[in-house]
Amino acid sequence: MPSDTSALNTALSLILGFDPALMEIVALSLRVSLAAVLMAAVVGLPLGAALALWRFPGHGALVVALNALMGLPPVVAGLCVYLLLSRAGPLGELGLLFTPTAMIVAQLVLVLPIIAALARQQVEELHLEYREQLTSLGLSRLRMIPTLLWDARLGLVTVILAGFGRASAEVGAVMIVGGNIDGVTRMMTTAIVLETSKGNLALALGLGIVLLGLVALVNAIAYVVGETARRRLG
Repeated sequence: MPSDTSALNTALSLILGFDPALMEIVALSLRVSLAAVLMAAVVGLPLGAALALWRFPGHGALVVALNALMGLPPVVAGLCVYLLLSRAGPLGELGLLFTPTAMIVAQLVLVLPIIAALARQQVEELHLEYREQLTSLGLSRLRMIPTLLWDARLGLVTVILAGFGRASAEVGAVMIVGGNIDGVTRMMTTAIVLETSKGNLALALGLGIVLLGLVALVNAIAYVVGETARRRLG
């Protein structure tokens, strides 16, 4: 087994040399996570806004359930999606299990509650602040949704980035529904687990460095967006 120093040097060489195997894994990871987050944003942002504006029987229980799902264990999400897509499941005939589509669905299940719950909080705060103004303009609750979402756009970018961070770092759910198949469903997180167990520390370190860089980039963007929002409010 190579030393830690040589493994690190080899890992850096793989990254700087754009190693095809490493780049393939990184590209698949980005495609899956970005697709899941985009779909979660399309559904979660208006859903969160609707929960912020409407009150109905069971509203409180739904909000509590949504907040609880923010901490949904990935393996539980993966198991639910597996049962849904397996041959004996209701969607088994589609043959989606052990495909990138199944991994997107698993990440969607994890990310959607985060985006919807955090969007609800932000929209609810804005609605309380501007409710009289919006009502005086004759806007219905339905018409308020795009207005409030647009006004909260900087904060919602941070929400979406938080969802992307959760998706990109996920292991359990995508391992269950994707199977970690080489060249088909192998992502950064699952490949790191596999390559470490095989003793291939160079590739595992290379993927780990890329993943850390991605997380740092996401946090940097979130910080810049947050500072921009604070300056505007100031």
